[in-house]
Amino acid sequence: MNTPQPTRRLRAGLAIKGAQAARQHITRTAVLARQLDQIAPGVVEVLITPVTVDDAPRTHVRLLDALGLPLADREAHGAALRLLRHVFTPADWTVPQRYDVRTGDMTPAALGMDTAAGARR
Repeated sequence: MNTPQPTRRLRAGLAIKGAQAARQHITRTAVLARQLDQIAPGVVEVLITPVTVDDAPRTHVRLLDALGLPLADREAHGAALRLLRHVFTPADWTVPQRYDVRTGDMTPAALGMDTAAGARR
C-alpha cells in the first residue's frame, strides 16, 4: 500500500537565497572595509565598548591595526562608530562589540579582550 509521505522541500530555492545572502555579505564587507580604510588607513579591527562616565552613558571606540596597535584620532573613532551603528542597527550596543574588517563580522566582544587572538593588557 501506498502511504502518504511528506515530500522533500525543494532545496534549489534555498540555495539561491543563500547565494544571494552571501553575495550581499561580501559586497557589504568590501564597502565597509574601503570606508573604514578611508577613515583610518590600516584598520583591521574595531572595538566598541559602552562605558558610564559621571552617570552619563558613553561609548569607547578603539581602531586597531594588524598588530593590535591603536590607530587614528578621536574624530576617526567617532566616524567609525557612526558608520558601524548605521550598518549594524539591530546590534546590541549595550554590550562590547568587535567588528573584524577582514571578515565583516560584528560579534559581542569578551570583556578584557582587545582582539580575538587574546588579551593584550
